[in-house]
Formats: sequence, C-alpha cells, structure tokens
Amino acid sequence: MKFFFKLFVILFVVATLFAGTANAGVGEGIAAYQVKDYAKALNVFKSLAEQDNAEARFYLGKMYYNGEGIAQDKQEAIKWYKKAAEQGYYKAQYNLGYIYYNGEGAAQNYQEAVKWWGKAADQGSDRAQNNLGVMYYKGEGVTQNYQEAFKLYKKAADRGYANAQYNLGSVYRKGEGVTQNYQEAFTWLKKAADQGLVDAQYDLGAMYSRGEGVAQNKQEAFTWYKKAAELGFAPAQYNLGAMYYRGDGVTQNTQEAFTWFQKAADQGLAEAQDVLKKLRID
Repeated sequence: MKFFFKLFVILFVVATLFAGTANAGVGEGIAAYQVKDYAKALNVFKSLAEQDNAEARFYLGKMYYNGEGIAQDKQEAIKWYKKAAEQGYYKAQYNLGYIYYNGEGAAQNYQEAVKWWGKAADQGSDRAQNNLGVMYYKGEGVTQNYQEAFKLYKKAADRGYANAQYNLGSVYRKGEGVTQNYQEAFTWLKKAADQGLVDAQYDLGAMYSRGEGVAQNKQEAFTWYKKAAELGFAPAQYNLGAMYYRGDGVTQNTQEAFTWFQKAADQGLAEAQDVLKKLRID
C-alpha cells in the first residue's frame, strides 16, 4: 500500500512539473505572439498543441485563422479550435460559435453556433451569453424565446458587457421577455451609453426627449444625441439637426442644423435628404 502511495506521489509530482513546464511554454509563446514574433510563437504553439495543450491549440488556430506567420488556412484553424474547444477552452468555443454564425471558414450553421456559444456561455463568457441571447431573441438555430434572451442578456449585462446592457435596456423598454419598465430600460441603457455604445447614447437621447423612465429634459436629450452624432450615427445627426433647427434644448442655429442634416444625408439617411430638399426649395 505504501509503495502505491509513493508511486502516486511521484507520478503526481512529475505530472505537475510537466504541466508547469507546458504552461510556462505557452506563456513564452503568448509573449512572442504579442510582440508579433510570429515565427517563435508558431514554433512554441505547434509543439505544445501536439502535446494536447488546449491554450496552445487555441492560439495555433488563431494564427491559422488570421494568417499570422503562416499562410491563412481557416480549415486548419477550425481543426485546432475544435480540439481546444472539446477540451473545454472557452475562447475556442466562442470563436467556433462566431465562425459558424457568420459562415466564415465553414458553412453558416446556426445550430453549431448555438452549441458552441452555449458551452462558452456556461463558462461565463459574457460575449457568448449576449450572442446566444440574440439568437434566442431572433429565433436563429433555436426556437424564438424572449424570456431566455432576457436571462442571457442579464447575465452578460451584470458582468459589465456594454452590448448586453444595451440589449437588456432595449427589451425592458419594449417589454419583450419581461414586463415593460422604462426605469430599468433607462438604467441599463445609461450603463451602455457611459461605455461609449452609440446605439445606447441615441436611445438615451430619445428617452430624455420623451420623458421615458426619466423626467423629460431636452437639454440632456441634446447632449446624448450630440455624443452619438459625433460618433457618426446618422439618426442622431438628423435629430441633432432638428433640435438646432427648432431651438429645442439648444439655442436655435440654422447653420448648425444644416451641417448636421448634411452629415446624416451624406450617409444616405432618407429623412435628412428630404429635409434638405425642402429647406432648399423654401
């Protein structure tokens, strides 16, 4: 009995040392990858990938996918991503979901996207949780289910993921999968807007303008529309132009109004193009 115990200890120590060496090797490969020493990184990752190291397999897949230090080969990338994903490496699971959802390197397959994003989501990946929520919301590869979408958005939003915060705010605002609640909608859209998400900034402007979930405040509406407009969001540029034209929440300024209408029109926004035609005729 003592012999087997000693043997187990010896084997455990050897295995631990081997794992430590492998992890140290991956770190060396990652360091090389980060400074774009792709030749060294590729050499390290290939060696460790053949030794079943999941992280190395993920990075090897990434290098094949992006064509970094080696000819781009998305099929080879998928092969290595799958090996890492099947070992439970969530980043590889996420990337496989992305590949299958968008049909990049493999035929578009929503069921496979649901499968792999589901596995990554179960491990706490906020991006996977949000994207899986979108699939439930749209009914892509799965039966449409607003309640499930809401649950997934909430998980990712609680982790601070801006896109999920925006999606959560949107479903609260519309009452999809959850009781309509403008106050909750405002809270979550504000979190996303504060992280610079342009869609959330625009929606926040609309909520201030209409008094949804917050006291009506045209000056605040103007502020948020301007943030989104300056990021190039055409509907916000149009609304900003309208506010300048009417003197709504800001001192009336027809020159500024024309400037913002023109920016929106240049992006193909039909409403802005129509307004400019009418104003020029008048």
